[in-house]
Amino acid sequence: MRDRFPLAVVGLLGLVGVLGVYLVQGARRGEFADTLSTYRAQEDGARALYLFAEESGLPVARRMSDLRVLAPGTTLPVLLAVEVEGSREDDPEQTQLAADGPDAGLADERVPRTGFNKMRASELDDREVTQLLSRVSAGGALVYVPWGSRENPLLDALNVKLLKADTTLPMRTLVPPMPTPYTRGVERVEARVQAYLELPASAVPVLDDDRLGLTVAAVVPHGQGRVLVVGAPELAMNQGLARADNAQFWLSSLGALGPGPYEFDEFHHGFTNERSVVDFARRYGLQFAVLQLFAGVALWSLALKRFGRPQPPPEAHRVGATDALFAMARLYREGRHHGFAAKLVSRGLTQELAFHAGLPAHAPVDAVRDALTQRGRKDLAQGLGDVTSLAEVAGNDSDLQQLTALAARLRQRLHPAGDARRSTPGTP
Repeated sequence: MRDRFPLAVVGLLGLVGVLGVYLVQGARRGEFADTLSTYRAQEDGARALYLFAEESGLPVARRMSDLRVLAPGTTLPVLLAVEVEGSREDDPEQTQLAADGPDAGLADERVPRTGFNKMRASELDDREVTQLLSRVSAGGALVYVPWGSRENPLLDALNVKLLKADTTLPMRTLVPPMPTPYTRGVERVEARVQAYLELPASAVPVLDDDRLGLTVAAVVPHGQGRVLVVGAPELAMNQGLARADNAQFWLSSLGALGPGPYEFDEFHHGFTNERSVVDFARRYGLQFAVLQLFAGVALWSLALKRFGRPQPPPEAHRVGATDALFAMARLYREGRHHGFAAKLVSRGLTQELAFHAGLPAHAPVDAVRDALTQRGRKDLAQGLGDVTSLAEVAGNDSDLQQLTALAARLRQRLHPAGDARRSTPGTP
């Protein structure tokens, strides 16, 4: 088992390497990231929005730390499907009526967590909400795209209430109710709506449902700053960015909110700036980490010196085994168990010849002799018969010695003189 263990480890590392290749390929597609994360390249990600803003010349960045401490400046946080601590459902009956079917429940009110970071995604706590509102009150700006229609402390501070949209309705056409800098160049926007907005009197509607006339996006003033609230998360998804004037809406609204830089929050999607082994591998390349692991296993395997069948034991073990053998022989001799010992020798020889004849180990002597004769080994069949006969009449040391000598000669006939498996000189 010791000789096979390095081979098993090498095979396991090979499997890990193959899985690592698939992991890297999945990482390139962003499958590891959360819903509406700018790292996720699937349909429900926001990677296209981030790259579009970057290619359009807007200063964008990904924030991988919490919002408890905000650096001074004109940084504009962008929160996409970030849940807020203390969220609640004030009107569950209205939400159930708007959901698809009476048994849909409220499961669609929570962000569907996906990817490897779903266990690390966190909510926006009270301290972060306070810090954000303080920054906005001082003249800053904020983009908030909630998921679902649940109320939370951030919306309460803005006096905004969410109304659950009917999920059975098809994709909605959204139009600007009035010309604003936030919709410059936007004629219509197409997206699925999750919630409509009830706004304070000072808010500025940006996008309304063309048929229902309900507000989907609006700019809400808070202190000296502004907050853009969007009730259609699909508007920021990869799958919806190419529809109608969706991309132009984000370009115009971000540009009208401020010069930036625009920080897309990734901390609450599970990404942090803490150093780890994964970050090290991502920085220097996963292939180099795997190659170093393979090199270490190869050196460890060479340290074991050899593979293959076990070699003869060391001298101390050999002497101990010889002493045990002589002690056992003395016990049999003093107890006059010559007949029992002879039958053990005969049985062991029968089992070995049975394997050679293609029979199971428990095959009787006559069956083994017939099989050996059919295979052209009449000498072995005759010798087995002689050993069996001597085992029946053995009664002293001389008979037992004669029996064992005959059994040893038969075993030597199984392995010709040119066989590599020879007895080591000095072994009993």
